[in-house]
Amino acid sequence: MYKENSFKLFIKYALPQMFGLLLNSVYLIVDGIFIGNRLGRDAMAAAAVSVPVVEFLIAISLAVSSGAGIIISSYLGKDKNEDANKTFNLSILVLGLISIIIVVFGNVFINGIANLLGSTPDIHDQAVTYLWYILTFSPFLLFSFLLSGLARNDNRPKLAMIALVVGSVSNIVLDYVFMYPLNMGIAGAALATALGPIFSVLILLPHFISKKGFLYFTKPIISHLVRKIREIVRMITLGFPAFIMEFTIGIVTFIYNYTIIKNGYGEIGLAAYLVIGYLSLIILTVFLGISQGLQPIFSYFNGREDSKRNKDLISFSIKAVTGIGILIYILVVLFAKPFITIFSPDDIELINFTYDKTLLYFWGFVFAGLNILFISFFQSVRETKSALILSLSRGLIVLPIFNFIFPIFLGANVIWFGHSIAETVTAIFAILFFTKYYKKYFLSVKLHKNKGLSS
Repeated sequence: MYKENSFKLFIKYALPQMFGLLLNSVYLIVDGIFIGNRLGRDAMAAAAVSVPVVEFLIAISLAVSSGAGIIISSYLGKDKNEDANKTFNLSILVLGLISIIIVVFGNVFINGIANLLGSTPDIHDQAVTYLWYILTFSPFLLFSFLLSGLARNDNRPKLAMIALVVGSVSNIVLDYVFMYPLNMGIAGAALATALGPIFSVLILLPHFISKKGFLYFTKPIISHLVRKIREIVRMITLGFPAFIMEFTIGIVTFIYNYTIIKNGYGEIGLAAYLVIGYLSLIILTVFLGISQGLQPIFSYFNGREDSKRNKDLISFSIKAVTGIGILIYILVVLFAKPFITIFSPDDIELINFTYDKTLLYFWGFVFAGLNILFISFFQSVRETKSALILSLSRGLIVLPIFNFIFPIFLGANVIWFGHSIAETVTAIFAILFFTKYYKKYFLSVKLHKNKGLSS
């Protein structure tokens, strides 16, 4: 496995996951386009309330799939195939129980969740309607990401990509059918979003049922969960940086929804940030796809104790991600306004307001790509502390401090700089951690060589 050079590995594993995840994000954006054109500004603001919930669900799935994937790829690197499959089945069982909890408690507390996430009286009913579909059908979203991630760890990156693409295309078709011919309103948009992942799951299941790789289903035994608490904790611990990394998107949305209202921007601010959030989702998904695609390789090489190949791959990836980040910002400057116009072509005030804030919001996103790559690398080589610190810094430390305090002194407009400031500060820590990690690696190699010569 993974005998190609760094360039070929990047093309074979990072790009399919990037493409699949990117198209998977399209279904959220298509919702925004249909909602904006069909239902208007208030409905867009109502949909914006649900974005943190969707990101939270994806984050939970990635926590389990990343943690399990790291363990599985490490086992495969050590030729412990049976242990790898046991971890696969344990992850299925864990996420199944989590899914049940989310559906039950999510619906019980749905009104409180909507209020917490920034729902105003004018949009509350629409926000709750959208949330109900997302929460009720959440198991399919959770398992679409888990199974695609584990298919990738089972050396099937193209299958994972195809599953995500089909789910996205299905959602686009259903969006049109539910919102136009059937005229279901915001419920139709939410239902289309909820049903899309079902098609992804149906494509992925045959791989694991028919035993086409190292990973396949075995009979689930609930009682095993009690005996395997330590392994479950290890899985979640290893995957926790991925949870924070993905959940940061939802946290950032929550912080902006709150500070937008607090600083007096109102419904136009929420609607504008929905569009900015969609554009941000596209950009971050590119970087997340690359990092997720490379995770099995980093973990496999780490299991093989092949630090040289890991260093070659991360060095190449740093250059690639930096170049992609610079290109993305150039495209934002050139094409953001046409992108914004798609959502609400007749609302000139909203278009101009959103474009002005977009240029302020995205200037530091080249650092976002590097941060996400470093987090995935540290996570994969089990430097969990470094990965966790970087994940927390991006969304839970720097941004809240900046967006809650700086507007007091510099005015409301400064909040639109916050996300890029957070990514820039985090990138400084990432570079320091990376330098420290490889100094330790080279020192261990030198000591090993000296020990060999002395013997």
